[in-house]
Amino acid sequence: MPAGDFKERRRYPRVKAAVPLELRHSAGAAPLRVTANEISAGGCYIETMFTLDVGTRVAMVIWLDNEKITAKGVVATRYPQVGNGIEIVQISPDDRAKLEAYLGKLRP
Repeated sequence: MPAGDFKERRRYPRVKAAVPLELRHSAGAAPLRVTANEISAGGCYIETMFTLDVGTRVAMVIWLDNEKITAKGVVATRYPQVGNGIEIVQISPDDRAKLEAYLGKLRP
């Protein structure tokens, strides 16, 4: 595909930001504490050596400044020993509004 023909598949534009997350999944007893380095209203990308398998369902706590929001997600991409893309599949309307307001402050 020629370089000019790239088509963005994401529904929401990502923003580069260091956002702390806690992820819980059924196989792990303790939460994984990670940092998303890209985030959007539809998900995030985390860098981690210990990646999760695609399809793994996770409960997410996202810290936006000092505000905690919760969501449910599913691992959409896996790059072993590099990171995971996580899609948000469930979030309350109030928490979605908080996330979108936070992202709005970060966009140029």
